[in-house]
Amino acid sequence: MRKGLVIVNTGNGKGKTTAALGVLFRAWGRGMNVAVIQFIKHATGNWGEIKAAKKLQIDWQAMGDGFTWLSKDLDATAQKTRDAWALAQAKIASGQFDIVILDEMTYALKYGWIDVHEVIAWLNEHKPPQLHLIITGRDAPPELIAFADLVTEMREIKHPYTQGIKAQPGVEF
Repeated sequence: MRKGLVIVNTGNGKGKTTAALGVLFRAWGRGMNVAVIQFIKHATGNWGEIKAAKKLQIDWQAMGDGFTWLSKDLDATAQKTRDAWALAQAKIASGQFDIVILDEMTYALKYGWIDVHEVIAWLNEHKPPQLHLIITGRDAPPELIAFADLVTEMREIKHPYTQGIKAQPGVEF
């Protein structure tokens, strides 16, 4: 019997979204319905994963305005994350998906733009029992970690950026 898992990929190391997308592509390859909602990545972004999702006709929504620490209007940034959560709620409750990824949602929880207790209460009441939900981002709140079925912490050991190597197409975007 299948049980829908709540999976959290967190930590300071790279690979949180990449790991989630590995699950997404595995599921897509098995004919499962998948969706991605990106809470922070810019709505107009056209990175490699977005281009692939379009070609594969994967339901994918980038809803943010980019790096939150560069935002000129944090109130607007916060509202964008609340809009992303509203969309996530609709997709989760729809029953149309086998896997939903909430990419970088933990930032909205960390900054208090979305209340973690309200999210957990809503998921307890509305998440279909067989839906797998993957939440990514640094600084996952302890309440979310306790709620999840699987939590992986990515830990940075070595990073090319600290060696003067900039982000590269196909590897990081």
